[in-house]
Amino acid sequence: MNDDVSSFLDEMAGVKPLSGSDQVRPIRNCDISASQLARKQAAQLSEALLLLPTDINLIDAVEPEEVISVCRDGVQAPVFKQLSAGKYKFVSELDLHALNMRQAREALYHYIEDRYDKGERCVLVIHGKGFKSKPINALIKSCVVNWLSNLDKVLAFHSAKREHGGTGALYVMLSKSENKRIEAKEQNHKGSGFR
Repeated sequence: MNDDVSSFLDEMAGVKPLSGSDQVRPIRNCDISASQLARKQAAQLSEALLLLPTDINLIDAVEPEEVISVCRDGVQAPVFKQLSAGKYKFVSELDLHALNMRQAREALYHYIEDRYDKGERCVLVIHGKGFKSKPINALIKSCVVNWLSNLDKVLAFHSAKREHGGTGALYVMLSKSENKRIEAKEQNHKGSGFR
């Protein structure tokens, strides 16, 4: 016999296998209960909402008729110009008119997450102008501008054209979802062969 094998057998001479009840079983993801999953999701939501403050002292106020124009680095100028001109088709819209600040924050967060997951790239958010809102004019509008600026999935936003709500609404451009990136990669790869 080989010296290594012989040494191994000598070392293992007194070792006994574990009985069935003593065996260690790995924990699988499916062992997580529904309540544990719900708590985990609630914790993630709370963490995400911390980035979207409702303290008026942390929010830069905007005017009711102010035109909003925000674009992150990496968005090409012609793309942003198309967005601001209302040239991108949006399939859905979110109306925050009748909501208080906390309700609006949660509705906006869930809406952006849901639209992103569905692969939408442009949406309309109606916040109103807020001429009579308290404690400041344009309260929800100011909050929405701040919140959208803090959401990673939002690339750009601009006040809408008059027919879509004017300065009481925003066109919002979302980043590509992971599924859409994979689709685009596969589609671009299909065309890269012999012609």
